[in-house]
Amino acid sequence: MSQVSPAAAGSAAALFRHPPFLLFFTARAFSRFCYQIGAVAVGWQVYALTNSALDLGLIGLTQFVPMALLVFVAGHAADRFDRRRVAQMSQIVAAATAAFLAYGSFAGWLEVPEIFAAVAVLGMTAAFESPTTAAMLPLAAPGGMLQRATAVSSATVQVATIIGPALGGLAYAVSPGVPYAIITVAWLIAAAVNGAIKLAAQPTRTEPPTLASLFAGVGFVRRNPLILGSISLDLFAVLLGGVTALMPIYARDILHTGPWGLGILRGAPAVGAMAMATLLARTSITQRVGLRMFQAVIVFGVATIVFALSHWLWLSLIALAVLGAADMISVVIRLSLVQLATPDEMRGRVGAVNYLFINASAQLGEFESGIAAFLFGAVPAAVLGGLGTIAVALLWMKLFPSLRAVERLE
Repeated sequence: MSQVSPAAAGSAAALFRHPPFLLFFTARAFSRFCYQIGAVAVGWQVYALTNSALDLGLIGLTQFVPMALLVFVAGHAADRFDRRRVAQMSQIVAAATAAFLAYGSFAGWLEVPEIFAAVAVLGMTAAFESPTTAAMLPLAAPGGMLQRATAVSSATVQVATIIGPALGGLAYAVSPGVPYAIITVAWLIAAAVNGAIKLAAQPTRTEPPTLASLFAGVGFVRRNPLILGSISLDLFAVLLGGVTALMPIYARDILHTGPWGLGILRGAPAVGAMAMATLLARTSITQRVGLRMFQAVIVFGVATIVFALSHWLWLSLIALAVLGAADMISVVIRLSLVQLATPDEMRGRVGAVNYLFINASAQLGEFESGIAAFLFGAVPAAVLGGLGTIAVALLWMKLFPSLRAVERLE
C-alpha cells in the first residue's frame, strides 16, 4: 500500500488521486446504484403483477436465504482468491441476471416465479460481492487514510440509496424493462473497473478451512455480551420496524402516488442518514454512548409509527428521514463498539457474523412486514412493527446492562 504525505493525507481529494481507490470507489458506486435501482423495479413489478403484500415480503426472504447460506463461504473465498476476480465474477453474474429480467420485461413473458429466481441469484452475487469489496478497501486505500476511505466508501452507499430509487422509479415509469437494462450496463462497467484495480498483495490461505475456523466468529460473538447485545439489538429492531417492503403499498394505495413516489420514499431514509452521518463526522458522541444507541432505536420505532399512520406524502418523507437519521446513530455506535471489542485476528469472522445479522434484519424484516400486512393490513402491520422496535429497545436495556452502561467509545 503506497504512502501519502502528511499534507495530502489531510485532504479527501488525495483519495481520488490514488488510482486504486478511485477505481474501487467507481466500481462500488456503480454496483450500489444497481442494487437500489433493481430493488424499486422488482418491488413495483411484483406488486403490479400480484397485488399481494405476501409476495412483496417473499422478495426479501428469497434474497436472504442464498445470502445466509453462502456468506461464510464467500468470506473464505475473499481470503483465498484474488478479490478483484471474486468481485468481478459476482458483478458479471449480476449483469447477466439483470439482462434476463430486462429481456423478459420487454418481451412481456416475465412472471413472478422468474423474478423470484432472479432475485435469488442476485442474493448469491451479493453474498460474494459485499464481503469481498469490504476486504478490498484496506488494500485500495492510500497508506494512513483508511478511516477517511471507509467514510467516503460508506457515503457512497447513502448517495446510491438516495438517488438510485428515484432513478429506478423514473426508469420504470418509461417501461418495466428499462431499469433492468440500465443496471445490466452499470454492472458490466463495475466489473470492468474492478478488473483494472491494482492492489497490494493480499494475504492468502493455502490450507482448507475447517468448520471450527469458518464459524469461530459465531462463538466469539456469543461469548461477548457487548457485541451480542449491540448486533442483536439491530437485528430485532430493524426486523420488526422495517417498512421497506410495504412502500409499494403505501405509494400506490395510501399516498396515491406512482413509481416516482416510491423512489422518493425509498430514498428518504438515506437522506436522513446522510445528514446525520455528516453531523457525526463533525461532532462525536463523547458520553453515554450505550444509552444514546438505545434512544436512537426508540426514535426509530416512533418514526416508524408516524410513517405508518401518515396519509400525506410530505409527512411520510419527514418520518422516513428521521427514521434514517436515528438508524445512522445506532449504526455508527454499534459498528464502533464491535470493532473496539474484537481483536484484530477475529475481525474478519466477526464481521461476517455482523454482515449476516445486518442482512437478516433488512431482508427478513421485509418478509415479516409482508406477512403482517397480508394478515392484518399494511397500516396495522407498520404500527405493530414500530411498537415492537420500541419494546425490543426497552427489553435489551434490561437484558444487556453492560451495553447500556458504555460511557465512551475508547
